[in-house]
Amino acid sequence: MIRLATPSDAEAITAIYNPYVAETIISFETAPVPVAEMAVRIQRTLEAYPWYVREEDGAILGYSYASQWKSRHAYRFAVETTVYVAPDQYRKGIGSSLYQVLLPELRARGFHTALGGISLPNEASVALHERCGFRQAGQLPQVGWKCGRWVDVGYWALVL
Repeated sequence: MIRLATPSDAEAITAIYNPYVAETIISFETAPVPVAEMAVRIQRTLEAYPWYVREEDGAILGYSYASQWKSRHAYRFAVETTVYVAPDQYRKGIGSSLYQVLLPELRARGFHTALGGISLPNEASVALHERCGFRQAGQLPQVGWKCGRWVDVGYWALVL
């Protein structure tokens, strides 16, 4: 089942997200996010954008949401999209199923372009985005420092 997230999902969402923060280059955050902070993030996001969770048997297996791309007014029809899947749920179609709900909702809300920022290398995220119709739009070299090295970020774009 895919449903809108609520702040009460923060504990399950941080359990998925914080290992990416602590152990990978996938998130550029460097400190684990407290549950209370995640609840605030969910609430703030839902004020303007959708945030979905994939739930099975009461367990959240992944989540996706959209957020503001840039603050300048001309960017108002572009959004950045995010998908995270629990590590033990890789390659089960969860990310794709979340995008199959998120992207049409963004289109229905009048957004024109969805952008996915991907820390590189990340073959799984690239494959997910390309399966969902995104195409690489550019790559920024060495814009993040994480895990003792410089990390490139690629951007994949989908005109909705």
